[in-house]
Amino acid sequence: MLRFWRASINTWNGLTFATRSEQAIREELVALVIALPLAWFVGTTAVRRVELIAVVLLLLTVELLNTAIEKLADRLTTEHDPQIGRVKDMGSAAVGVALVIAGLVWLVAIAERIGLL
Repeated sequence: MLRFWRASINTWNGLTFATRSEQAIREELVALVIALPLAWFVGTTAVRRVELIAVVLLLLTVELLNTAIEKLADRLTTEHDPQIGRVKDMGSAAVGVALVIAGLVWLVAIAERIGLL
C-alpha cells in the first residue's frame, strides 16, 4: 500500500510539473475536460464512450512522454545537437500520430451518431 501511495504522489508531481511548464499539456487537459461530457453525447454505446475518452488519455500520455524526452534532452546539453534534434522530432511525430488516431476515432463516432455509418 505504501508503494501505491508513493507512486500516486510521483504521478501527481509529474502531472503538476508538466501542467505548469508545458502549454501542450494544458491544452490536452482542457480537451480531456471537454471530452468527458461530450463522449456521453457523441458515443452511441458505453464502449464507444470509453474509446472516445481513452484516445484523449492516449494523446495526453504520448504528450507527457514527449515532454519527458525533451526535458531530459535539454538537461543533457543546451547546445544544438543534430541527434538530439532528431529524437525530439520523433517525439513530436509520436504526438502527431496520437492526435491523428484521436481525431479519427472521434470522427467515426460523430459519423455514427449522425447516421453516416
